[in-house]
Amino acid sequence: MQVKRVASIKDALSQYMMMIATVLVILFFTIATGGKLLYPQNVNNLIAQNAYVFVIAAGMLLCILTGGNIDLSVGSIVCLVGAIGATMMVKQSLPIWLAIIVMLLAGLAIGVLQGYLIAYIKVPPFICTLAGMLMWRGLSNVVLEGLTISPMPEPFLNLFNSYVPDMIPQTTGLNETAVLIGVLMSGLLLVYKFRERAGRSKKGYENVSLTKELITDLILVALILFFMIELAQYKGIPVILIWVAAILAIYGYITSKTTIGRHLYAVGGNQKATKLSGINTKKVFFFAYANVAFLAAVTAMITMARLNSANPTAGTNYEMDAIGACFIGGASAYGGSGTIGGVIIGATLMGVLNLGMSIMGVDANWQKVVKGAVLLAAVIFDVVSKKKSE
Repeated sequence: MQVKRVASIKDALSQYMMMIATVLVILFFTIATGGKLLYPQNVNNLIAQNAYVFVIAAGMLLCILTGGNIDLSVGSIVCLVGAIGATMMVKQSLPIWLAIIVMLLAGLAIGVLQGYLIAYIKVPPFICTLAGMLMWRGLSNVVLEGLTISPMPEPFLNLFNSYVPDMIPQTTGLNETAVLIGVLMSGLLLVYKFRERAGRSKKGYENVSLTKELITDLILVALILFFMIELAQYKGIPVILIWVAAILAIYGYITSKTTIGRHLYAVGGNQKATKLSGINTKKVFFFAYANVAFLAAVTAMITMARLNSANPTAGTNYEMDAIGACFIGGASAYGGSGTIGGVIIGATLMGVLNLGMSIMGVDANWQKVVKGAVLLAAVIFDVVSKKKSE
């Protein structure tokens, strides 16, 4: 009995290791910065400055699931798509809606090209996307002529940089719409979790203990309410948070509830066996690389709005941040394992590290050392865990 309890504790610690680490990092920087990390404005900055990580990492996860593959070209795609959009909106004064459509199509076209080369021509993903990283960065500088294009049209900026207006007359000094949405989100989460639990029981699947489920759900609810109250003390809910939440929800559904999602995990688990079972693995690879490029195009718009410009260095190292968020969030370096929930944890941890060290005035070079060490530790943990399970 004691052995089972110890094993259960070890399993729980292993499952929630990165979540625990994220909470500890937040506590450390909260103390180290004298509470400045959790100032409402800094919580808002955490969202604005790291929105790109969440979006690109959602697409990068699909590539990693196929067998630990990555896409090195996403940062350059961000730069090129931004250059195209800025040229259309600012230099040519074309309608914003037209520029957005062209930007999304440009990103998707690049993804289709690279996906086709990887899936059907069998060009190794690392080589194909490395070539893309060089080509798209060079082409973006050709489009920009080495110059920065700014400012962006105000209606375009409002699509990403505005805030949800407070629909409720204030009586507490808070943005009460943000608080109400937080309460509604918490209620919907609890309903969803318990309906999912009931569905699993009805189908005869095993569920975790009710106590463990309740503790996990209450922690999530507490985090949601705390987060929304922090935003309510500043300007309310930033529109960019809605964009990020919608994208993560869509890709969370794709990876966990759809056939193509199951195929992504299957290919990463054992590509040869998956192919023999009748699954078209080429379509799976094509889907993954087309999607990550499409999300890079969305990220280009987010970046343009935040910087209010398109410049030749936009998107630099975005691919590294996305890859780091996936691996820190528990995605396996071998593929076949990883979740959007893990991506959220990994991206949040990286964002907290960036913000906390910036508030403390840590040198930018040392910040890179710390982030690299955290990434290495996460991958080592994954490798060691895999060896133990074998």
